[in-house]
Amino acid sequence: MTTESTEPAGPAGPAEPTAASGGGARAWLRERSELGVCLLLFALGVLVLTDALTMDVDIAQRGPIGPRTVPFVVGAGLLLVGALLAVDVLRGGRGEAEGGEDVDLDEPADWRTVLLLTGVFLGAAVLIGPLGFPIAGALLFWGAAYALGSRHHGRDPLIAAGLSLFTYFVFDNLLGVPLPGGPLMGVL
Repeated sequence: MTTESTEPAGPAGPAEPTAASGGGARAWLRERSELGVCLLLFALGVLVLTDALTMDVDIAQRGPIGPRTVPFVVGAGLLLVGALLAVDVLRGGRGEAEGGEDVDLDEPADWRTVLLLTGVFLGAAVLIGPLGFPIAGALLFWGAAYALGSRHHGRDPLIAAGLSLFTYFVFDNLLGVPLPGGPLMGVL
């Protein structure tokens, strides 16, 4: 006869270890390891909000929507998701194991794609100063699409240019985050 006391299995699954079963706090935390993710999300949210609050911005010059808006939304979202995940975990919710992905772990990594993406990112970082964001961003978006397998040579550069210009205008004009315009500075 054992002296362990466990509650009967319920709809959430097998009985959970109790303090009397010798599991203690360590076993309780092991069963709820997702709480670590909650803490990470909460810490990131606090960090983002702290940075947003300490950001030096002249609000009268930029208007109500400025460089602080996106960090506030992201920080609040991180705090909200962390809190909701913690509530779910404490109520007994658990992440399900992957049923299987369309990834063959026996196959080697696709180093060609990794190296192409690395080259595109480094190239964009080098070119953003002299060419400005609209051109470097277009090259970044088009190069990433090519590296990931898109072969629509007529459509991809047009979409990349449109996406780059849209991103430039949103950050430069709406959010007040100045991006380098490069030779297009007078045109844009």
